[in-house]
Amino acid sequence: MKKTTFILIALSAILLGACSGSDTYRGNWKATNENGSHLDIVFGENYFLRTEDGKTEKFEYSQTSVNIENSVETYGIKLEDGRYFQIHFPIGNDETKGAILDANGRVLYIISRTGYIGYKDVYGL
Repeated sequence: MKKTTFILIALSAILLGACSGSDTYRGNWKATNENGSHLDIVFGENYFLRTEDGKTEKFEYSQTSVNIENSVETYGIKLEDGRYFQIHFPIGNDETKGAILDANGRVLYIISRTGYIGYKDVYGL
């Protein structure tokens, strides 16, 4: 009985923790879209704000996955409207710049904590 209770508590803790966004990507980001336009993104615990051309949109999300392989991190998030995105940090042990990908792995935004950067700054191509 004690073992079953412990397992249920552990699973509940994991599920609750998985719903809120990771500290890795929470906070302010400078973003560049595929057209080279600049915008700002702020990730909170369960929402993010996207500000472009003076307009701010708010999106509720939950974190659905975490994948860390060879120090490369990818976090899956699902918006309340059902859309799925990935926040990808392709440079091992560097969580200051990365990309936001759509469900098919296409880069939507290049993100940086310090300034607006391009695709080459993250992927080096």
